[in-house]
Amino acid sequence: MKVAIVAQWDNDRTARLASDIRERLRAEDVTVWIDAATAAELDVSGHAVSTFHMADLVVSIGGDGTFLFAAHGAQDTPVLGVNLGEVGFLNAVNPEDAVDAVLREVRRFREDGDLPTRSMPRLQAAGEGWTLPPAVNEVVVQGARRGHGGGATIDVRIDGSPYADGHADGVLVATPTGSTAYNLSEDGPLVHPGVPGFVVTQMADADGRPPLVVDRDVTVTVAVADAAEAVVVVDGRVREPVAPPTEVTIELADDPVRMAGPASDFFEALGKLD
Repeated sequence: MKVAIVAQWDNDRTARLASDIRERLRAEDVTVWIDAATAAELDVSGHAVSTFHMADLVVSIGGDGTFLFAAHGAQDTPVLGVNLGEVGFLNAVNPEDAVDAVLREVRRFREDGDLPTRSMPRLQAAGEGWTLPPAVNEVVVQGARRGHGGGATIDVRIDGSPYADGHADGVLVATPTGSTAYNLSEDGPLVHPGVPGFVVTQMADADGRPPLVVDRDVTVTVAVADAAEAVVVVDGRVREPVAPPTEVTIELADDPVRMAGPASDFFEALGKLD
């Protein structure tokens, strides 16, 4: 079996825990990969996170941002999240339970040849001649800069029907998981992770259009005009500059994130937002 570990960078606690998990797994004759930055801190061989989809299990140690980074590299490989962040919507395992939790998944894999997982939907953004990696949290389409003198004229359609148009900083389309992140800071609603839908939230739009929850099977089309530049951003990490006028489609991605291990308590995590 092969287990890949991604730890939050420049954090002694996550590096130490990654080292502990690595040593226990090696004692169980498991092949272990460590992300390159953490491996450098531990003075061991490292691997690029982009290769972690070739592992059987990816372990994310840190906050939700680390989980997002790990999930992009994992693709359809199951991810187990260990929470050393402040909130932890995506990371259900406490650090003191991390070694045992990972070993349980190893034993399950060796017994069954696979792991029980939960699926978390992702979003796919595409335009003329390009497609971005799937988003775990959100896709944002916006002008090159926000605020006075920025933004763009944006037309948003849901399965071809008009929803919003006019000047705005941008539009954000979030998964239920992403509703607790950037979407929330833009006054979008919280959405329970069991809801089969997405949130469409206008960002500082001139007309004050309220956010909209739509079925997960719809196609959201965002047409951008009247701007010198615009950008499409996936999970705050992947950026695609686009030249208006242009049209971006956002819809359910083919492959969800597969989450291993125990599920996080949504309402307990909500309490940490206060």
